Amino acid sequence: MKLNKHLSLFILLLLYATGLAAQPTDLRGYFLFPIKPGERNYLSGSMGEIRSNHFHGGLDIKTDQRVGLNVHAAADGYVSRVKQSTYGYGNIIYITHPNGLVTTYAHLLEFYDPLADYVLKNQYKQKTFEIELFPDKNMFLVKRGQVIGLSGNTGGSGGPHLHFEIRDKEDRLYNPLRYGFSEIIDTTPPDIYTLGIQTLNIYSRVNNEFGRFQFSTKKSGNDYVLPDTIFGYGQLGLELQTIDRYDGATNRNGTQEVTLIVNNRQLYAHMIDQVPFELTRQVSQHINYGHYKHTGNTFQKAFVDYGNDLPLYNASGNRGRLTIHPDSVYKVQLVARDSYNNSTTLRFIVKGQKSGFTKTISNQVKKPKLDYEILGNVLKINATDTSATPRSLELFKDKKRMVLVPSYTKNSVSVNLYDLRAGLPDSMHFCGLTEVFHFQQAVPPGKEVTVVNPYANIVFNKESLYDTLYLQTNLEDDVYTIGDYFTPLHSGIKVTITPPGEFADKSKAAVYFLGTGRGKGFTGGTWNGNSITFTTRNMGKFKVMEDVKPPSVRLLGKSKVQVRFKIGDDLSGLNSFNATINGQWLLMKYEHKTATIYSEKLDKSIPLSGEVELRVKDNAGNETIYKTNI
Repeated sequence: MKLNKHLSLFILLLLYATGLAAQPTDLRGYFLFPIKPGERNYLSGSMGEIRSNHFHGGLDIKTDQRVGLNVHAAADGYVSRVKQSTYGYGNIIYITHPNGLVTTYAHLLEFYDPLADYVLKNQYKQKTFEIELFPDKNMFLVKRGQVIGLSGNTGGSGGPHLHFEIRDKEDRLYNPLRYGFSEIIDTTPPDIYTLGIQTLNIYSRVNNEFGRFQFSTKKSGNDYVLPDTIFGYGQLGLELQTIDRYDGATNRNGTQEVTLIVNNRQLYAHMIDQVPFELTRQVSQHINYGHYKHTGNTFQKAFVDYGNDLPLYNASGNRGRLTIHPDSVYKVQLVARDSYNNSTTLRFIVKGQKSGFTKTISNQVKKPKLDYEILGNVLKINATDTSATPRSLELFKDKKRMVLVPSYTKNSVSVNLYDLRAGLPDSMHFCGLTEVFHFQQAVPPGKEVTVVNPYANIVFNKESLYDTLYLQTNLEDDVYTIGDYFTPLHSGIKVTITPPGEFADKSKAAVYFLGTGRGKGFTGGTWNGNSITFTTRNMGKFKVMEDVKPPSVRLLGKSKVQVRFKIGDDLSGLNSFNATINGQWLLMKYEHKTATIYSEKLDKSIPLSGEVELRVKDNAGNETIYKTNI
């Protein structure tokens, strides 16, 4: 790991350890609630909730399932930043306050005047809908309680609400609920649904098995228990599926704090109250990322995983990992606590039990079968056998044969474990079945590594990986597999491929990410001869495809006041749109959720009249030109 990365982390931790951490307590009552202040309110989202690639950075405040509610400035200050965007925050205002903190108000329907007029004039001046402006500090002064806009559903919003944040000047996000808003009532403790336990090295076991296991909880009074004792051995990592609810609401919100106590000694705790904006992508290490991608269910880890630099943790010993010794008893408590200090505890017992070979045979005759997964540094191979006596499995590496003896057998499936640090195998053989691996090499984190094979050149930078990656690649037909979709990347990798076949027009051909379903995500790329180079922050399947079909445009309505269109593209996606009336640029606002664009005039007193020309381009450069007269 780089020295400057450690230095940055030290500075962050130092800042959090100083007066910054005390600000919410010192400023209780300083901020006004921005929606219907003084009245009972409800939240649909809380600070620190797990999103697909980040922590939720503030509050999602309900707006009666509609747009158009007044949004109030939380305190005196000035508008320091304003932005209109198709995605993300949509229409957002940033207000800087005298104490140095910044409040943000996102997904707005409209800005207040004169800010709205200022934005509109700059959009016409720059001839763009997407715009970000930084007004002078004396240009738009606001007072506490002043209406600064109307609530909306713009950008990446999934429904009408106000997204509200409190930041400092370094863009560190703070939990707004710590500032004491009486509009939100919460006396409801978190729920704990499921415990996850994963073995963290090749010798570890949970109930005599290796892997990741889930245990459903049972409500007991105000807390939770596990119905049965867990038998364990070696180093284990605990995970918790927990959600929080607010009084009078059914939304499943995030739980801010988790504490692990073993035999009355705290081993681990985290509090998602203050998240540095630049580290929020490390949510992939805070949760079990692979399980989330497979199932959509979120499990927060109760240990600090490798590559996780978030300053959220207080972990003693081995970063919260639980080491289980034979013939020992461990009384475990996992405490989940919300922003209003409501808490719930899960209690269970782990008994230490030395691992050994165990065998159970299925009554049903099973056909031989092989499948495998990689868990940390361990290759776990499941070999289904028809024999009453478990048979060994053969691994081949550089034409050398290695025999793997089963670690245990469950229902006629023999589990074979191999430490990949001993070398990457080429294939495996069992009961007449052969499975070929596509391992390229082990790629360590914190180093720039280039992997070259006959069909791909892959460059990992120093920040690409959190932990060692046992990279597998493959080319089947015209689909490239690069790594594993269920393994997160911290920053992008650069890939160069030479796709088979010819393309009628390379300028229309680009790389698409196939993911796991039927969708195709435009990734792009730059051609150099017959090779194309692209950068991606996802691993998985990729394919070069040609898009020759231009975007679709449909007129929805036209009048002297406004013209509206529905636009779309069936492959590469929309890139840009540009409208003119009688040759003069006309602002078109875009709402991607409905795929509609609509005009807004600079001078509202002048009616629309004349020829409107709309040009829409996709990411492959195909263009549709639509003309109509008003």
